[in-house]
Amino acid sequence: MSFDERKNIILEGVAAAPGIKIGRAYYFDKKVFRAVKLEIEDAELAVKQFREALDKSKRELQKILDLAVDKLGKDRVLIFEAQIMILDDPVLIETIETRIREEKMAPAYIVEDEISKYQQLMMKSDDAYMRERANDVEDIKNRIIRNLRREKWKSKVPEKRIIVAESLTPSDTVLFAKRHAEAFVTDFGGLTSHTAILARSLNIPAVVGLHDATIEIVDNDLLIVDGFYGRVYVNPDETIIAKYQRKIEKLHEVEEDLKRITKEKITTTDGVAVNVLGNLDVEDELKFMISNNAEGIGLVRTEQLFSEHEFLPSEEVQFEYYLKIAEKMYPKNVVIRVFDVGGDKVLPIDVKESNPFLGWRGIRFLLDNKLQFEDQLKAILRASSKGNLKIMLPMVTAMDEVLDTISLLEKCKKDLRAASIPFDENIELGIMVEVPAAAVLIPKLAKHIKFISLGTNDLIQYLLAVDRTNEIVAELYQEFHPSVVQTINHIVENAEKSGLDVTICGELAADTLATPLLVGLGLKALSVSAISIPYIKRIVKNLSYADAKALAEKALLADTHDEVAALLKEFEKEHGLDFESIIFEED
Repeated sequence: MSFDERKNIILEGVAAAPGIKIGRAYYFDKKVFRAVKLEIEDAELAVKQFREALDKSKRELQKILDLAVDKLGKDRVLIFEAQIMILDDPVLIETIETRIREEKMAPAYIVEDEISKYQQLMMKSDDAYMRERANDVEDIKNRIIRNLRREKWKSKVPEKRIIVAESLTPSDTVLFAKRHAEAFVTDFGGLTSHTAILARSLNIPAVVGLHDATIEIVDNDLLIVDGFYGRVYVNPDETIIAKYQRKIEKLHEVEEDLKRITKEKITTTDGVAVNVLGNLDVEDELKFMISNNAEGIGLVRTEQLFSEHEFLPSEEVQFEYYLKIAEKMYPKNVVIRVFDVGGDKVLPIDVKESNPFLGWRGIRFLLDNKLQFEDQLKAILRASSKGNLKIMLPMVTAMDEVLDTISLLEKCKKDLRAASIPFDENIELGIMVEVPAAAVLIPKLAKHIKFISLGTNDLIQYLLAVDRTNEIVAELYQEFHPSVVQTINHIVENAEKSGLDVTICGELAADTLATPLLVGLGLKALSVSAISIPYIKRIVKNLSYADAKALAEKALLADTHDEVAALLKEFEKEHGLDFESIIFEED
C-alpha cells in the first residue's frame, strides 16, 4: 500500500485514558520467546540455569518496581509486587525444578508449559479483570525464558513517541513512561487492562482494543490519539491536524478552569446545592478526593481489600484502613459499603454458580458468614469514633436482611461497650438500592434505615434483564431506558416522602450527559470517581435547577431510550454544558 493510500485512516477502539496527543509512532514489536521441547543430559545444570534466570528476572522487576514507585507512588505498584511474588512462589519453583529433573527437558520448555497452565485458568475465568491478568503472567513467562536464552529487552526506545503495540505489560508501560511516551495505542486490552489503569494514573492518553492498529500503523507514522472518543488518526492531513491542535489548546483552557471550580462550594445557577462526593476504590484515590474537594465519600468499595489479603481481611487490618479514611476526610462523611462480593466480583472462596448475578452475593454472602461480617462491622464501629462514618448494605432485597444486620450490629456494639472501646453510638445504617425489590420496599425499609444510595450499574441490569458483562446483549443495556428514568424518579420521590437521604453512586452518576436529568429528578448528591468530580461540578455550576426539572418532566414522558438520549443531548448543546463539546465544538 502506498503512502497516499495510507493517509487519513481512522481507527476506532476503547477510550482507555483521556487526552489528545499528536506525534510519531513507535512500533513496539515485542519479541515473544517460545521454547522448543528439547531433551537435556545434565538436569542439575539446567536447574542452576533456571535459578539464575529467575534471579535475573526478579532483579529486573525490582528495578521496574522502583521506577513505578517514583512515577506512581507506593500505593499504585501492587501489580509489580504481585509479579515478584509469583517469581518467589515456592510451589511453582519446586514444580518446575522437579519436572526438569524427572522429565529431563530444557528448562525453557518446562517454564513455558507450567506457567501457561496458570494463564489458561485465568483466561477461562468469567471475571473480565481476571482474564486481563493473564497478560501479566505472560510477561513473567516471557521474561524468564528470555533470561534463560540470555537475550536482552529492547531498551533503545526513542523519547516522546506514541507507542503502538499488540499489547503492553505493566512493566512495558512503566518503562515507556520513563521514556516520556506521548500516548499508548494497542490492538488488545480493555478498561481494566493494566495498560489502561496505569495510563490513567500516569496521565498518558491511551486507546486500546483497536484490533488492527499494528497492521494499519508502521513505525514513524504521524498519529493523532484521541483518548476521549477512542480514535486514532493515521497520517492525517493538515486540516485534521490543525483542528486537533485547536482542540489541545481548548483542552488546556478547560483544565485550568476545572482547577478553579474544584475549590468552590457548588450550587446550581438558581441556588440549589448539589453535593458531589467521591467513590473510593483504592486508598491512593484519597489524595484526589481531597484535591478535588469532594463533599465526602459516598461509597468506599471495601472489596479491594481482598486483593491485598488472603480470604477476608482481619478486623484489625480493616480497622486501620477505615480509620485512615475517616481521619483524612474528617469532618466530611464517609459511607463504607460492607463487602459486596459475588456477581461480577470474585468471591473470596471457590464457588461454582450457574448464574452468579442472581446468586450468593452481597448481603446474602455476609449473613451466611456472620463471624466475618461481625469482624467488618466491629472494624467500622471502632473507626467511627469521630462520628463521620456510615454503614451501607449491598444487594438488599428483603426486610429480613436489614433486620438481621441490625441485630448483628447491636451485638457488635454490645461487645465493644463491654470492652470499653469507643465508637459512634448513632452511626447511620443505609442500603444500596440496586434491585427492583428494594426500590418497591423503600417506604417499609425507611423505618429501619437512614439513607439510600442508587447503585445504577446493577439496578439497570436487573430492570432490563441484561447481563452488563455480556457483549452479545450489550446494546440492550440502556441507561436512559424509560423504565430506568421512571424507577429513579419513583425511588427519589419515595425516599423524600420517607425522610431518607438519597445519593446516586453508579456509573450513571459520572455521565455528564445524565447530570441535568439526575438533578432534575431531585438527586442532590452524586457520588463519582475522583477523576470525574471536577467535570460534574462544572455541569452543576452552569445548570439551572428549574431547567433541569423541566428536562426531567419531558424525559419521564418519553417512550424510548433514544428519545431520552436525544432530549439530553439537545439540552446539553442548548445550554453549553458538555465538557467535550467545548473541545470538540467543530465535530
